[in-house]
Amino acid sequence: MRRAWSILMIFAILLSGCGLFGKEKAVKEIDPPKDVTYLEDEQSLQEIEQTNEKEKATETIQRELYLIDKNGFVVPQTFALPKTNAAAKQVLEYLVENGPISEMLPNGFRAVLPADTEILSVNIKQDGTLIVDFSKEFAHYKPEDEKKILQAITWTLTQFDNVKRVKIRMNGHDQHVMPVNGTPISEELSREDGINIETNGVIDITNTHAVIVYFLAQEGDQTYYVPVTRRVPNGEQDQLTAVVNELIKGPSYGSGLLSDFQADVKLLDAPKYENGKVTLNFNEAIYGSAQKNVISQHALHSLVLSLTEQPGVEKVAITVNGKADLVDENGKPLSEPVARPEKVNTGSF
Repeated sequence: MRRAWSILMIFAILLSGCGLFGKEKAVKEIDPPKDVTYLEDEQSLQEIEQTNEKEKATETIQRELYLIDKNGFVVPQTFALPKTNAAAKQVLEYLVENGPISEMLPNGFRAVLPADTEILSVNIKQDGTLIVDFSKEFAHYKPEDEKKILQAITWTLTQFDNVKRVKIRMNGHDQHVMPVNGTPISEELSREDGINIETNGVIDITNTHAVIVYFLAQEGDQTYYVPVTRRVPNGEQDQLTAVVNELIKGPSYGSGLLSDFQADVKLLDAPKYENGKVTLNFNEAIYGSAQKNVISQHALHSLVLSLTEQPGVEKVAITVNGKADLVDENGKPLSEPVARPEKVNTGSF
């Protein structure tokens, strides 16, 4: 009897239990576990973060990279690089052969730093000296590139306003000479050391001073400007006149460089400087064609780039026989002085 009663009780509990399990299942379907919601939120957050990173990566900024052209000159080319908080390290990485510059190189140009060179660190001191530490691969370059490498590093880094000088290290050790050909390295590399230095015909270099002038070069349909450092005698003419006369003289024979100045172009007066502006007064030979009042774009740009390398010069105004009635090749009046572009060889200037 007791056994029969126990069996009935168990059977009753089982029947009631089915109802409980059924209700519990229904509740779960209506109110799913919270960990599912957490997972969905986490996935959404990751997607947002990835989208933000992609958007940030697409932001670019114009940077000058000094590369070597087919004629062996160190030349600025302007590229749109991704924005970064480590801009100085970034531009150096873009100077490395087979690095990120590979897909961007213009025809006729090559990178200046040896393949696999790593930028171990970049630190700037309060006095504006930027200390760069390269990996050991930095020493694996051709001897003829040694001075070009120094110039490219210096001019690429000093495009930043807060960088005045550059100091080079390799694997943490200060470099006083270059590792291949032994070129001395100044404690303070700067733009004052020059770029694409010409010393042809200079007998007594101690009695000269440097000027930088921009000549033309061409690769296919592309025309670009090349900075050249020349030595001019001390005391014979003021600095601004010296710059203009070197442009008129033209590039050295066999250099591969070009000029858009006629041989009989002359300054009629000494350049006038006032509040950052230089005014030049030429004879009519400055006209780049038979069409009166038209000055060649290339001649104009060479003048502006060269003269604004001089301290304090920001703009250039041009007159002919004292009259400011010139136009450029596009017919735009040059009634206002022309300023230096922010970057060189951008395609528009």
